[in-house]
Amino acid sequence: MSTLTQPFFQHALLAGTFIALAAGLVGYFLVLRAQIFTGDALSHVAFTGAMAALAGGYDLRLGLFAGTVGGGLLLGGIGRKGRPDDVAIGSVFAWILGLGAFFLTVYTTSRSGAQGGAGTSVLFGSIFGLNASQTLLAVLIAVAVCAALLVIARPLLFATVDEAVAAARGVPVRALGLGFLALVGACAGEATQAVGSLLLLGLLAAPAGAAIRLTDRPFRALGLSAGLAVLEMWIGLLLSAEVPTLPPSFAIMATATAVYGATFLVRPARAGRAGIAEA
Repeated sequence: MSTLTQPFFQHALLAGTFIALAAGLVGYFLVLRAQIFTGDALSHVAFTGAMAALAGGYDLRLGLFAGTVGGGLLLGGIGRKGRPDDVAIGSVFAWILGLGAFFLTVYTTSRSGAQGGAGTSVLFGSIFGLNASQTLLAVLIAVAVCAALLVIARPLLFATVDEAVAAARGVPVRALGLGFLALVGACAGEATQAVGSLLLLGLLAAPAGAAIRLTDRPFRALGLSAGLAVLEMWIGLLLSAEVPTLPPSFAIMATATAVYGATFLVRPARAGRAGIAEA
């Protein structure tokens, strides 16, 4: 029987499609708002949250999403107008890394017998290990993230381009910033299942970076970022299915990196505020 018809691959393809779609949409604004460092911090929060849940004997997804969403809100809350600065991120980053080391020690010394490979799956992803219920949950969360982002896309773009003018015109800049970071956190928790906490930043940043290089029209770039993320997910999963020794997380990120690199051969970056302001 072909690998492509196996339930594990079909679950991975379905979940991966929606995870990538959400990552592409969220990642575009993450890059546009120059908050990539936030995504990097949340990748470590994802690991710490999952390890905390496992150490306490709970489902790792509970800690994963609670940690990433809560971490996003915390970073926005201590930043300026819902935008965390590098000092705030660095301070939380150091604290989170320390907690991660602590929970990892607790988990490996007291509970690793029950789920010995759980820590590795959080770090490197386990998309081929999703069952039907986990796939459905991943799809539902991704759909919710996409819907919420599309609702706030236009005011969020306005606040991103000119925060002062947006605030003067009554746009709730701080609330938008906090809401967006909550969506980033939820998306980070989702993406961890596909590529792991170590590589999720690439899934958020690479498709968006490629899209911004290819067009300076914001909503065209938003759609292109989502489309590239989904395409890269499909190619990565197919490559991993055809070459079993190739981990899916590596295949997905290698494809995303290759696509981003190819944009330097197509045209120079010219996306700027002028094109965005015309939207």
